Amino acid sequence: MSELTEIPSFYKGKNIFVTGGTGLMGKVLIEKLLYSCSDLNKIYVLVRPKRGRTPEIRIDEMFKLPMFQRVRKQKPQVLKKVVALNGDVSVENLGLTSQQLETLMNEIDVVFHLAATLRLESKLKDAIEMNTIGTKRVLELAKNMKKLQAFVYLSTAFCYPDKEELDEKVYDAPVDPHDVIRLVQWLDEGAIDLVTPKLLGLHPNTYTYSKRLAEKLVADEYPNLPCSIARPSIVTPAFAEPLPGWVDNLNGPVGLMVGAGKGVIRSMHCIGNYHAEVIPVDLAINALIAIAYRTVIMKKNAAVPVYNITQSGVLPITWGEVLGKGKKIAYQYPFEGQIWYPSGDIHSSKFVHNMIVFFFHIIPAYFIDFLMLIFRQKRFMVRIQNRISVGLEVLQYFTTREWVFHNTNLLIMWGEMNPKDKEIFPIDFLCIDETEYMKTCVLGARQYCMKENLSTLPKARRHQAIMYVVHLIAVYLFYFGVLYLILKNFEIARHGLDYVTDQMKSLPILSRFIKKTR
Repeated sequence: MSELTEIPSFYKGKNIFVTGGTGLMGKVLIEKLLYSCSDLNKIYVLVRPKRGRTPEIRIDEMFKLPMFQRVRKQKPQVLKKVVALNGDVSVENLGLTSQQLETLMNEIDVVFHLAATLRLESKLKDAIEMNTIGTKRVLELAKNMKKLQAFVYLSTAFCYPDKEELDEKVYDAPVDPHDVIRLVQWLDEGAIDLVTPKLLGLHPNTYTYSKRLAEKLVADEYPNLPCSIARPSIVTPAFAEPLPGWVDNLNGPVGLMVGAGKGVIRSMHCIGNYHAEVIPVDLAINALIAIAYRTVIMKKNAAVPVYNITQSGVLPITWGEVLGKGKKIAYQYPFEGQIWYPSGDIHSSKFVHNMIVFFFHIIPAYFIDFLMLIFRQKRFMVRIQNRISVGLEVLQYFTTREWVFHNTNLLIMWGEMNPKDKEIFPIDFLCIDETEYMKTCVLGARQYCMKENLSTLPKARRHQAIMYVVHLIAVYLFYFGVLYLILKNFEIARHGLDYVTDQMKSLPILSRFIKKTR
């Protein structure tokens, strides 16, 4: 047995409490801890029952996912270290029993608070309840944990829209978080909806607003509570671990990639020369694990430690470059069942984008649903397009602004890690080959999100070739039709123009002006 390095040694014998463990980042965190910090004692995971499945069943189902295959094969015994707790951050005392609370207060060494609603379009009441009040409840529990050494709160790099540059510190909230909490608890939903725009201010959605308030709650507990705040940018599929390209949802860029690859999304409002601030999920998780360790070994500062987990300034890439490279890869590795040839594009003009959405999103959706109605099939396209429109509207806030994130604390932490820990928990953006990573993302979304086996690629390529021919025929027919209408109505248009000219000449002022110019 090789000697443990610093970070795995820190986690040896530790008891860890994780909220949000069934989300994308939560699952990757649990897998990485089990695989690379196998000598830990237990991981307690807060899990809600869902669709009749108990927390224990949900955890067992999670272990059957492809992402846990290396743990199942190499270290199956560590899976028993995960303990599911039936609870919810939106319930008082997290919905835990007195015995469970007692266990956590006596045993937990490290807390990773990841639970949050990621729906950017959530109502304010729901976002505050889950993201802000939920954080307050976890903090209250953490303050009673006798052995607690590190509390890591997962925030977002986009929670300060009023800042052109985001430093690694907590800024003042526009209002007292406790006042907003009382407001959403006292007012009915209708009244809350009325005051939401005023409360949000510059915030584009309730997600960033509620996360900003939660950051203030965490900062207020420091240094009495050993806290740290981690702010990842847009989280994308795994670079290497637990599987290259691993992703299990269609949030953010993955949904756009799949929608565009299927030919459903034809336009995205985006400024191509602005930088894409993204972070592979495994690099973000490696940073989280290292941050917890660093929270313990670093001296207490006056302010809570904050880490912007972004590649800003280290590996810059623009949205235009992402699209250009991504298109080539998507054509080589197409998705199954393309509705149309994937020739969409980004547009900096909101007007042009809206026109394309109307003609190439909305009208085709109604046409397809009309055909479904005629053939007595279930209609679905208008519903899908409505969801796509909402998603595009929300995401365009992040793709039409230039973001500058300072990540000095993150880079210092990476620089001070010993060589062996750097191998086990890499956070090195420079090792990423952009083209290869985009290929990994496309294939990951294809396999893990869409459940499309790689053996179907030849068939998908043939289908794409057919769609390309259909696309060319449709484009040329359209231009031919426009030309035909112009030629057919040329005489009418010319007579109309002559009539307007004659009418203008009949006006006294214009008549004198025309004579003078002659």
